[in-house]
Amino acid sequence: MSKVAVVYHSGYGHTAEVAKAVARGAAGIAGIDAQLISVTDIDKHWQDLDAADAIIFGTPTYMGGVSAPFKGFMDESSKIWMAQGWKDKIAAGFTHSASQGGDKFNTVTQLFTLAMQHGMIWTGLGLLPGNNSSKGSVNDLNRLGSSTGSLTQSGSDQGADAIPPSDLKTAEHLGRRVALITLQFAGERVAVPA
Repeated sequence: MSKVAVVYHSGYGHTAEVAKAVARGAAGIAGIDAQLISVTDIDKHWQDLDAADAIIFGTPTYMGGVSAPFKGFMDESSKIWMAQGWKDKIAAGFTHSASQGGDKFNTVTQLFTLAMQHGMIWTGLGLLPGNNSSKGSVNDLNRLGSSTGSLTQSGSDQGADAIPPSDLKTAEHLGRRVALITLQFAGERVAVPA
């Protein structure tokens, strides 16, 4: 059984809902065990991340970047980075904000950079942009048009239940894609010599 960990921070519950969708997508693939890990409980879960074959990072976008608690997790991972403990694991990311753009790309770039520093293998969304023609709609997968990770959005005065179903389906797609790619890489990881 291959393990996919979804490690996330959620300030108001929105990103937690997206994390559940990502995990649901991954867990829907035979041979995958998906685990949700909040960065608020990270001290209990470092070994789970070490045992994971894939790690999907998720954070809200606050002021154009990752949230402070997620940044704290990133900084704490430096001990693992020094030992290259996550090298060659599969990685991906997602973010949520109130604005449709909201500088979410910058947040996913921070997640991508974290993964690259750890020597991980980044997995993008693998979907064409949705809702970008006169025949498109807000019900399309990837309605916000990302290739780097799953982007979701709902109004700042709305709860997590206002996240559009298409956004949650896009997050599920990311989880499935990571799970399938993880299975392609299944087996004993062998570190590439430096």
